[in-house]
Amino acid sequence: MSCNYADGLSDYQNKGVLGVPEVFDDAETVEQKCEQLAKLIKQSKHVVVHTGAGISTSAGIPDFRGPKGVWTLEQKGEKPSVNIAFDEAVPTKTHMGLKALADAGLVKYIVSQNIDGLHMRSGLERKFLAELHGNMFVEQCLKCRRQYIRNKPAPTVGKKLTGDFCKGTKNSRACRGGNLIDNILDWEHDLPERDLDLAFMHSAMADLNICLGSTLQIVPSGNLPLRNKRYSGNLVICNLQPTKHDKKADLKISMYVDVVIEKVAKRLGVEIPEYTTEHDPTKSNPCTAEWTIPSDQVKALDKQYSKVIRELSKNRQKCPNSGIEDADNILKSKKLKKEEEPSTFDTAETNVAVKSENID
Repeated sequence: MSCNYADGLSDYQNKGVLGVPEVFDDAETVEQKCEQLAKLIKQSKHVVVHTGAGISTSAGIPDFRGPKGVWTLEQKGEKPSVNIAFDEAVPTKTHMGLKALADAGLVKYIVSQNIDGLHMRSGLERKFLAELHGNMFVEQCLKCRRQYIRNKPAPTVGKKLTGDFCKGTKNSRACRGGNLIDNILDWEHDLPERDLDLAFMHSAMADLNICLGSTLQIVPSGNLPLRNKRYSGNLVICNLQPTKHDKKADLKISMYVDVVIEKVAKRLGVEIPEYTTEHDPTKSNPCTAEWTIPSDQVKALDKQYSKVIRELSKNRQKCPNSGIEDADNILKSKKLKKEEEPSTFDTAETNVAVKSENID
């Protein structure tokens, strides 16, 4: 299937702010900011990374709102000039770097808005990853809710029947007649509960949230990196376009994410491996691996979360202008919201009104 999977989604016009000019820091500034980010990671105990479409553009997958993004060009009646097939794309330097940082214990969790499956195909373990909008290489049973990895991208999007049936596992029987559906959210689908719960708790517990390649226009995904601000946590944003939360960031880096991750990993003494099919679960034959988040993982983190948040609350510093939603409201709103009160992105070249939308 073409990486322009958005053609298969329901029609929806409110796609947010499109085509805002990109801004680049100069070389010296990039070096200084990467040094600062590396120090922040070293000093932090719970680092969480939030990723958007911008981390996959170097793999040939177009983003949505960039100057040459899918929806930016659509507005002009054009199509992306590069439109690689999902199974032809391979994990980027950022995907492999994040896997290496997670394996080294420097990154505790990754919250992804990406549906391209490249985090999984890098060899990153499921325990490190929440996929809030789905994964093109995963299908789910309508009966038992198990998730399975596919060798090829799903033939459908929007939680439709793929034509496959529940495989079961070595330790349990398959569901009798359990139909499988693709794992890609359409505009009004609920976010996956376990992924969202883990993403919410990790984001709040984080002493450092790092955003890579996202304009953060979506809710609730785009607001999760702010969860730690009420407990005096740090926020770093790396994106070429301005984002919805730039003013709340402790550090903003305007450079390609591949460049930033490579420089930061080098400063941390972490070697970024090359992608190999050996660690790509979609390349196993036959592909029978599960991708289900165990309920025990959520329960274990919930206990840790309660303890950590109680401790952080004792030392909480009030942030009256942080713009953070109440925790209960975020957890209650598990659908992708269509509209929110307008906010603004401020850049040297443009001042644009923003409405939040659904898929980043």
